[in-house]
Amino acid sequence: GSGGGGGGGGGGRAADGFGGGGGGGTSATDGEGISCFAELTTRGGIFLEHRIESAADDVIVFEIDLGQLKVALQSVLSGLGSSGGGGGGGGGFSRSATAGGGRHSQASSNPLHNSMAPDGGGGGGAGAAANTFAPNTTITPTIVVMKLAKRNGGLPCLCIDANTLPGRGAVEVHHAIPIRIMRAAEMQYHLPPRISMPDVQLELPFDRPLKTVVERLKTMSPHIYIDGSMAGELALRLDGDAASIRNFYPKLIPRFEDIKENEQDSPSKGGGGDAPPSRCTLKVDSRKLSACLQWQGTMLLGRAVGSAVLCMVENEMLCLHCMLNPGTIGFFTYYVPVHYLSEDQMD
Repeated sequence: GSGGGGGGGGGGRAADGFGGGGGGGTSATDGEGISCFAELTTRGGIFLEHRIESAADDVIVFEIDLGQLKVALQSVLSGLGSSGGGGGGGGGFSRSATAGGGRHSQASSNPLHNSMAPDGGGGGGAGAAANTFAPNTTITPTIVVMKLAKRNGGLPCLCIDANTLPGRGAVEVHHAIPIRIMRAAEMQYHLPPRISMPDVQLELPFDRPLKTVVERLKTMSPHIYIDGSMAGELALRLDGDAASIRNFYPKLIPRFEDIKENEQDSPSKGGGGDAPPSRCTLKVDSRKLSACLQWQGTMLLGRAVGSAVLCMVENEMLCLHCMLNPGTIGFFTYYVPVHYLSEDQMD
């Protein structure tokens, strides 16, 4: 029950109610070097019923081609007459990702998640099945079943079977996507990277997407400098031979959770110290930054994505953490490598 944009590993575990993680690694595209991990809630989240059974402590790890998975999910939505549906957390930066498997069943209208389940329904998805659709809905209820099975002479596949409930004509869609089963012990090699605590964390604005600006900047320079401050200020700049360009994003919301301890003395945090708000400057490849913002073109911030936080770790990593909407569904996180900057270059 999970997906990831970035090849690598992930897994599903029956006991924790989460369907694994995304993957690390990418293909030879603009996203080379980017890792993206997605974690989706299973129980009370995207599935009405969820079960994983495995001799390896109920953990199943497998690798799947993201392109084929995307085509299959789009086929399910269009084949059943749905009018919408969003992209996954991966953004398509690689051809493979891994996910935890088992037998999953799901009912939905437009998006492939349990969007009309009762609020606070953390007690399991099966009890929400009867209330999945509003009484006055004009869309025929559908059932989508995802399961691991062997097809074509024993080839392991992720099977996606969908059909409408009786009443308005039957429509059935069937897909069998080949997968590569991995050992459960390999999951440790496909977890998100361990990084230092962020120097700066800022919540991105709803009405000013970075994607449009970055798309233009990447045509002018291969690198973009990002200046962030816990005073709620963010700037994107490039310095070229012909011109220097700076784009400012003021009045952003700083996020103080899980940040470096020196920020606790900042007046903006309510501490008694006189230290100025923490600042951080990063140098990133403009194409990589643009690649990890592609979701802003299909998943509107404030609707499909509830919030997005930019985390800056000096001379180490740029992270973009996006919570899906509603927040009970899950999240996806991008990890973008940065170039080393000396103290003189940061001034």
